[in-house]
Amino acid sequence: MSKISLTGNASGTGTLTIAAPNTNTDRTLNLPDAAGTLFVSGQALSATTGSFSGDVTLGSSVLATPSGSAPSYTCRAWVNFNGTGTVAIRASGNVSSITDLGTGLYQANFSTAMPDANYSVVWSTDYWFWMPNASTNTTTSSRITTVNTAAASVDVALVCMSVFR
Repeated sequence: MSKISLTGNASGTGTLTIAAPNTNTDRTLNLPDAAGTLFVSGQALSATTGSFSGDVTLGSSVLATPSGSAPSYTCRAWVNFNGTGTVAIRASGNVSSITDLGTGLYQANFSTAMPDANYSVVWSTDYWFWMPNASTNTTTSSRITTVNTAAASVDVALVCMSVFR
């Protein structure tokens, strides 16, 4: 099996070159290093440093580079749950639980808190009307009320929420 070796300049200056072995087979360079640190452009990559150009693949998902100059914001939390009987989460991301606060009133609780309560929340249901309770959004939860055409609170079978910040 061919190997790629990276060797830096002993004085700490110079250029590091990656030379492909004598092969026509694709190879994969596994990162981070043994210490668990990934460096990009000389800086340790963390939640606040480092940058990439082009598409980035995380696991099997590709995060495409957006076009234009507007920043790209990702979903910070989402949930799909059954709001009838004993409420039950079908699938979620960054939502630890759903609290049933009474007929048609639900609260989604975040696993990791938002930086503040000024996030954008999108709720949807399968049939009935719904009213997000923006005044009750906190860093740790968001609430919704589902009502029928007579404005009476009702439980619904499908409730979904997405949070952007």
